[in-house]
Amino acid sequence: MKNFLYILLVTITLASCSEYQKALKSEDIKVKYELAERLYKEGKYKKSSRLFEQVVPRYRGKPQGERVTFMYGRTLFEIEQYFVSAYQFERFAKSYPKSDSVQKALFYEAKSYYMESPRYSIDQTETKKAINKLQAFINNYADSPDMPEANKMVSELTTKIEKKAYEIAKQYNRIADYKAAIKATENFLSDFPGTTFREDAMFLKLDSMYRLASKSFISLMEERFKEASAAYRTLVKFYPESKYKEEADEMMASITQELEKISK
Repeated sequence: MKNFLYILLVTITLASCSEYQKALKSEDIKVKYELAERLYKEGKYKKSSRLFEQVVPRYRGKPQGERVTFMYGRTLFEIEQYFVSAYQFERFAKSYPKSDSVQKALFYEAKSYYMESPRYSIDQTETKKAINKLQAFINNYADSPDMPEANKMVSELTTKIEKKAYEIAKQYNRIADYKAAIKATENFLSDFPGTTFREDAMFLKLDSMYRLASKSFISLMEERFKEASAAYRTLVKFYPESKYKEEADEMMASITQELEKISK
């Protein structure tokens, strides 16, 4: 019985492959289209995509063109060809602006860019593009069932942009370029007032100011320690139970001692 089932499975698989190869080589566009759609419904997107690639140009301008173009874009998305799928969905929206599938196409276009967003340490051009696409979708389709996912993706991408900016400021601190670190944290807090890294950035600013003051000429120390003191007060005002409280308190104690020495 097991042998029979194995032979049956192999026979079906070979027949399916044979049908697919014949359709690829066929000059009959209807044969290609019907098999492409069937494979699409079965979730066999890679094979379906190859057939749709041949079908789409032939159906452009015809009644079936709208359906074919959308399915082709979806197959590209499912096989992780995100740059190409984004292009296809954008093209679909422009070619069929009155289609009932425009909203879904624009969502998949934006999601394609989201999928291409690199890790935070890499150039974030694609991430910014994805945010813009998703935000446009959110603004235009507030009642879309895809809205929760779209908002979640925007939040994730925004955090990635914030993390990159914060890490740049942190790197300046690591290499002891404290002036650049202070400027970078100030810009960061101004650009991302609601960031999840706000507490971290405030402490980083304090740390950079404290270290800069400690390494300054005597003539600059008083002013810079006072600025560091102000940064400490800002941190504990907004985060009285800060995870950096112990380190910050130690810095403040040192700042107080240094200012007392200077005043004498």
